[in-house]
Amino acid sequence: MTNLSELTTLHVGGPARKVVRVTTEEHLISEIKSADESGTPLLVIGGGSNILVGDSGFDGTVIVVETSGNSYEIDACSGGMLQVAAGVDWDEFVAFTLEKNLANLESLSGIPGTVGAAPIQNIGAYGHDVSEVIARVRTFDRKEQAIKTFTADQCEFGYRDSIFKREKDRYVILDVTFQLRRGEFSLPIKYRELADALGVELEARVPTQELRAAVLTLRGKKGMLYGESTQNWSAGSFFVNPIVSKEISATLPEDAPRWPQADGSIKTSAAWLMERAGVSKGETLSGAKISDQHVLALTNAGSASALDILELARSARARVFEKFGITLEPEVRFVGAEL
Repeated sequence: MTNLSELTTLHVGGPARKVVRVTTEEHLISEIKSADESGTPLLVIGGGSNILVGDSGFDGTVIVVETSGNSYEIDACSGGMLQVAAGVDWDEFVAFTLEKNLANLESLSGIPGTVGAAPIQNIGAYGHDVSEVIARVRTFDRKEQAIKTFTADQCEFGYRDSIFKREKDRYVILDVTFQLRRGEFSLPIKYRELADALGVELEARVPTQELRAAVLTLRGKKGMLYGESTQNWSAGSFFVNPIVSKEISATLPEDAPRWPQADGSIKTSAAWLMERAGVSKGETLSGAKISDQHVLALTNAGSASALDILELARSARARVFEKFGITLEPEVRFVGAEL
């Protein structure tokens, strides 16, 4: 049996009954159909970067999606349309678009995982989400046992959310089509931290490669770039930034980050709440550790169990609730585990 700790960036998780690596769409669909027809529990993963598997593992079939390839059309005026297989490494794809002088993905540099995972969480960073550039998502619908294509509107994107996340396990993403702008300058910079790193004002535009380099540097300083070091054995941001009502926002200290949303609600910083509630960089619980670089990264210090990570997350979550009355929601997906 393969331990799922070998397939996830947290390096925790018990054994799977069966693990299948698929490199073609046909093989992927065949394995899905086979599992569904036999009633075998099925877990589909890509880079394993946003998942925490329990210590008991997964008593079913795990499909690791390693499909590859893309097709694209680039016009000097209208930009580019790129159809990309689900198994393609996300950051390698971002680098590819910049090499082709296509813009709008530069702020999403360095996010671990695969292209197929990007729409599920509606991944984002530094004020921009992937939903801004998605034209279509092609999936295999396990309920209908048929291929189904979603337009961007049909994906029902929200903050770290989509129809693919809400209708859990129903749709397996086969490929994603992106519509990107032709150009060598970035989108307007929305985050003060990134603007300061670049030495420019908010809303400024800089060369896309320059912005990518700055994002990678910032993510590296926060321990948010996956690597061989146990300091980087994490699932990225463990919690999402809470979105609260104006009334709750008004109860927070004056210096709390506040980002107004279109519906009148307020987004605040999970990391800020954690730090003000007494969660410290470097604190440990058995084999689990809050990153030395960023409190949102819960890491495996080398010998952690899934339970260790969960207990550390519960402790941090409880302190934030006790201090501010806000319940942090996980960004990480749990399999055979609960927070």
